[in-house]
Amino acid sequence: MDAKVTFSPLADRCRPRTIEEFIGQEHLLSEHKILKTIIDKGAAFSLILWGEPGSGKTTLARLIASYCSMDSYFLSAISAGVADVRKVIDKGKQNREKGVQTMLFLDEIHRFNKAQQDSVLGSVESGDIILIGATTENPSFNVISPLLSRTRVLKLSRLSEKNLLDILDQSLERDEILKQGKARFDDDAVKEKLVAISNGDARRMLNILETAFALAPDGLITGAHLEEAVRNSMLYYDRAGDKHYDTISAFIKSLRGSDPDAAVYYLARMILSGEDPVFIARRMVIFASEDIGNAAPNAITMAVSAMTATQNIGLPEARIILSQCATFLASAPKSNASYMAIEGAMSSAKDSNYEIPLHIRNAPTDLMKKLGYHKGYKYPHDYERHFVKDQYLPDEIKGEVYYNPTEEGSEKMIKERLKSLWPERYK
Repeated sequence: MDAKVTFSPLADRCRPRTIEEFIGQEHLLSEHKILKTIIDKGAAFSLILWGEPGSGKTTLARLIASYCSMDSYFLSAISAGVADVRKVIDKGKQNREKGVQTMLFLDEIHRFNKAQQDSVLGSVESGDIILIGATTENPSFNVISPLLSRTRVLKLSRLSEKNLLDILDQSLERDEILKQGKARFDDDAVKEKLVAISNGDARRMLNILETAFALAPDGLITGAHLEEAVRNSMLYYDRAGDKHYDTISAFIKSLRGSDPDAAVYYLARMILSGEDPVFIARRMVIFASEDIGNAAPNAITMAVSAMTATQNIGLPEARIILSQCATFLASAPKSNASYMAIEGAMSSAKDSNYEIPLHIRNAPTDLMKKLGYHKGYKYPHDYERHFVKDQYLPDEIKGEVYYNPTEEGSEKMIKERLKSLWPERYK
């Protein structure tokens, strides 16, 4: 058995070598879909593959390079710099003169700053390289606009449990080491638990499987083996800096639960594991509106300021900024009333197109005025307390209440004001 088969990690040994072996992403790989067309025609163009860890971004890039007969180079934005990129670009120019396409795969492209991303623009536009960038983050926020305009963004779906089960079965059937060791599960429940805790991440699933198999002396993987493997796998992922669904979930739930000590502990874990600090900051911005809202209106200001500072300063100093923001958000009064308000309003607006009352419509032309637009509108500032009772919602939903402020923090005062203005709505 050759060295590659013997010593490569299971996730690498099980990486699909043909498009027929690839499982998942049917919306991109079915007949007449974009990636299937690229592979069938053998002609690639620059792409940004956006998807969660273990969804197949690197594998798809390898398959595209293989089927399109490209000279391919795989770099990670964590460890590579502009000098490494320029070497590939120089090689691309040489290859282009020979009629050979060159692919630069840039993993975690969102970790490249603007200047680093700028370094590939000209070569992508000229065709010296075909760029395939991979990112777990929304490229709208993390990839510069000029690069987005020169690439096609493809969103990869999170792998379903069926996808993972199929990948798991395929690995058990095809991997020589697993077959020689008679790898198997003592019951389907253990197998299903492995799929569930993998959270859509095929690489994570195979890493856990490999560890559990190593713990099983006769190849029979039990629940105890799986539990120990998951514990080891979490440590591995912490060191590697992959996404930690459990940790970010625990962080957000600690903020929501008003526990600053737990929040800062999970923040520390994410920072030590190599998590992108801007990702953490962005989640806190969302949290500030979704879970605090008008109970502490300055929370969103604090979170946005923390995100901006984190982007400009970076680690290690940004850890202090993130800690200040996290402890403030955890300690602040909570309300999800704003979140519930927009959810309710969107539900009403989704399946309706009710007529806007004429008196609150704009009337920039004589025709509109003749039709009654703006007629009878009462200007609130002309009245006592700068308020006059009027109807603003369409007739069909004029009694709806979407925003229900709580008794927490600043919302208590907001609620009292609304009760005085609209007593029929707020009792």
